Amino acid sequence: MDTSLNGRVALITGGSKGLGLAMAKAYYLAGAKVAILARDAEALRTAEAEIQALSMTDEANANCAIASFVCDVTDPQAIIATHKAVVASLGNIDILVNNAGQSAAKPFPKITDDEWQADLDLKLMAAVRLTRLVWPNMAEQQWGRVINLLNVYAKLPDAGTAPTSISRAAGMALTKVLSAEGAADNILVNAMLIGFIESDQIRRRHEASDSNVSLEEFIAKAGKGLPMGRMGKAEEAADLALFLASDRASYITGCAINMDGGLSKAL
Repeated sequence: MDTSLNGRVALITGGSKGLGLAMAKAYYLAGAKVAILARDAEALRTAEAEIQALSMTDEANANCAIASFVCDVTDPQAIIATHKAVVASLGNIDILVNNAGQSAAKPFPKITDDEWQADLDLKLMAAVRLTRLVWPNMAEQQWGRVINLLNVYAKLPDAGTAPTSISRAAGMALTKVLSAEGAADNILVNAMLIGFIESDQIRRRHEASDSNVSLEEFIAKAGKGLPMGRMGKAEEAADLALFLASDRASYITGCAINMDGGLSKAL
């Protein structure tokens, strides 16, 4: 199945590590010009070098490019400036992946106003602001892809999952609204609802656990309780993101797709 991106310009937030980096690699290998955004300049330099070192086919190599941009996506002015820089460097954006975010969860009475606002700025408003910037060009050229990375709690929130579950549910509603508004202009908008994936967040949980086991043992133990008996891999999520960004997904929009190995009880 051909999932070539043929010189399409893709912007991925949270692109220096984990899922974002895996998606950047997949898009780059498919021939895209990829902009990765993150706050950590050193992590971005490392990610960019790692992507540039990938072994390429001649066809993909003729089209692809990689560029990194330091950007705090909770800052509206930084988003505007970075969008301008990406367009100047790579061209107008065809594919937007709103991936920036981290798990934030605690009992409801303990969540402060500042924590609510920070979570909404990072996971909802960043997506709103970036999508608003790329939308006019997508509509003009009659082609665009917006992929919102959420988690399984967007469909089935549970106790102790706020504020993340709330902001992610809002992201799912945003996905549906945008898909309805973009369909006539061939702007396809979908969400990926992530379960337990081997990623940077899992590494941070391991470091915070004060566990004597290795990271590999920690991941294996956590995965045993999942329906498939293991955690997913970032590359598996990247394969789905590549398909959704490609022309092979030309009639798929407004979907919230579980990428969780059967974890969620919601379809």
